[in-house]
Amino acid sequence: MSFLTAFFYDRFMAKAEEACLKDWRQELLKQVSGDVLEIGAGTGASIGFYSDRVTNLVLTEPDKHMCKLLKLNVSNRSLENIQISDGTAEQIQADDESFDFVVASLVCCSLSNLETGLHEIKRVLRPRGKLVFLEHVAAADGTSRRRWQNRFNPIWRTFMGNCHLNRETEQAILSAGLNIKEIKRESMRKAIPIVRPTIRGIAEKA
Repeated sequence: MSFLTAFFYDRFMAKAEEACLKDWRQELLKQVSGDVLEIGAGTGASIGFYSDRVTNLVLTEPDKHMCKLLKLNVSNRSLENIQISDGTAEQIQADDESFDFVVASLVCCSLSNLETGLHEIKRVLRPRGKLVFLEHVAAADGTSRRRWQNRFNPIWRTFMGNCHLNRETEQAILSAGLNIKEIKRESMRKAIPIVRPTIRGIAEKA
């Protein structure tokens, strides 16, 4: 991802954050506690929603431009008990069964290998540990929106840091052996139409 893309990312997402994403993050993250890993933390849009029940928070962001903005955001908030890593979701720098929760927010779309990333998440979760997810996803098969997603996907990936418009993330979570305990499907308000379909919820390690 270029410096300019990283720099303008928050501005690009600002209307959607105000319209719905902030509320969705707050709803999901109030359930999170203990040792927590957030993969692909970006510039840190979620960090203000973690409660004091989180005893240890590890944020990973492999993109160097995003990571620089993430570090600045964390330092400006004077947050404690936070570690920042440039590791990837496909190769998480942690021992097996290290975390109570893993958080993925608008990141599964851009993983170079979603299947590998989800198996790594499962590996580092403790027994009955949970994946908290908020992701934009493929529209339903056969719809005009899905056809537009498929058409635009190659150029979108090129300019948006490998972001896929048409990933079927819900099925990938299930295929990785995680049990979805709750899920909501909703349109991301104020976003451009091809990224509006979203899922959010909680999946548990068996």
